[in-house]
Amino acid sequence: PARSTAFKKLTESDLRHFKSILPAETILATPELGGTADPIELEGFNADWLNKYRGDSQLVLRPKTTKEVSEILKYCNDQGIAVVPQGGNTGLVGGSVPVHDEVVLSLRNMNKIRSYDELSGILVCDAGCVLEELGNYVGERDHIMPLDLGAKGSCHIGGNVATNAGGIRFLRYGTLHGSVLGLEVVLPDGTILDNMSTLRKDNTGYDLKQLFIGSEGSLGIITGVSIATPQKPSSVNVAVLGVPSYENVQQAFKLARRRCGEILSAYEFWDASCMGAVLKHHELKNPLSSDFPFYVLIETSGSNKDHDDEKLGALLEELMEEGIVEDGALAQDEAQISRMWSMREGIPESLGKTGATYKYDVSIPIPVLYDVVGDIAERLEQASLFKPGEQSGNPVKLVCGYGHIGDGNLHLNVVAEKFEDRVTSIFEPFVYEWVASHRGSISAEHGVGLMKRDYLGYSKTPEMIDYMKRIKNLFDPKGILNPYKVV
Repeated sequence: PARSTAFKKLTESDLRHFKSILPAETILATPELGGTADPIELEGFNADWLNKYRGDSQLVLRPKTTKEVSEILKYCNDQGIAVVPQGGNTGLVGGSVPVHDEVVLSLRNMNKIRSYDELSGILVCDAGCVLEELGNYVGERDHIMPLDLGAKGSCHIGGNVATNAGGIRFLRYGTLHGSVLGLEVVLPDGTILDNMSTLRKDNTGYDLKQLFIGSEGSLGIITGVSIATPQKPSSVNVAVLGVPSYENVQQAFKLARRRCGEILSAYEFWDASCMGAVLKHHELKNPLSSDFPFYVLIETSGSNKDHDDEKLGALLEELMEEGIVEDGALAQDEAQISRMWSMREGIPESLGKTGATYKYDVSIPIPVLYDVVGDIAERLEQASLFKPGEQSGNPVKLVCGYGHIGDGNLHLNVVAEKFEDRVTSIFEPFVYEWVASHRGSISAEHGVGLMKRDYLGYSKTPEMIDYMKRIKNLFDPKGILNPYKVV
């Protein structure tokens, strides 16, 4: 989208004002604004990690307190200066980087744990805390975070909440709409909404925090989070299974829920192309004796090892006897559990190392979830852009899928030599039309951002989009927060 003329272009006087709010070392400004930062220093803030989306911000502000965030936004709102809130910048839809020259407001300096109640397991922290570090902190206190992502070493809890991130614990612990108990949010005009409740029950009118969960920084900037952390399971088992067909992946899931329902904590799947990429780039060894069209990772988590071992053992035996699964490996220790998980979690990075990766994060009814992978591959093959089994000599190297079966969430990936229109035009908007025809969602857990804004109509009715715009206009009448995105 073109730059909106409603937004002011930054001047040296704006930089002087920001210097009156923030310490000099928390500001990165280019010489164009009278600063001293080399534009290369701003690269990591201007581009997403896939290098697919890139802005041209000349100014990065890194406040340490909610009050500083409030003063920055009040000034920007008064002056009509556009702002992009940014956490760990691990998003995949262009939601966390500038489109043009918006000011980047980075939360990375807001990284303090405010309190932790070991009895209730309720954590209160700044939005810029890294998810993995929070996991380590509560882990030492016999709890776990209710979400876990491949990007946990970089992503921030505030960004997780702002995008309503899902991840591999969703099956067991559900959405952040349930885990988040309170938020501290700074509105575009600088107003601080203090809703940092640590109560599990609070039925006093509109639950405003829910509006900000999944709002992608378009309604306000999350600066603090109160979240319930589950008890750490004392018994964890992981198995990787070799499965002959997607039909069997579904049958195995059905049986896993029936036999291990109360201890089932993850059920992930990936196809042979994903396995090939991850084994190559992560130098891992296939734990199974041969190759299979599909792989499943099952995790159980409970509090009684003997009980859990017995239940999972009986499930694996039944799956093998029934011919649903053809091979399997059960992790014998923590190191093997970690290696098995690294196969699943290493897929995005491995595909990124293979080539330019188009990523589609979609929700589709489980029975037809994998069908879209074959349909996209067929379209690319008909256009002479892809030949299955041949990674070189064609514009497209791989078409593959993996994801969270329990949540009906597929990550469809098309790996090409480079991002180019002749490739993109084959599956956009086709992939969204396909998802809409099965009453799915064009974004399961990555959000809308810039990438999917113009396709929102495939998942939301005109009336719903109209009311989303009304809510945006109510909170941000000048439209300064994360412009050009979401709605």
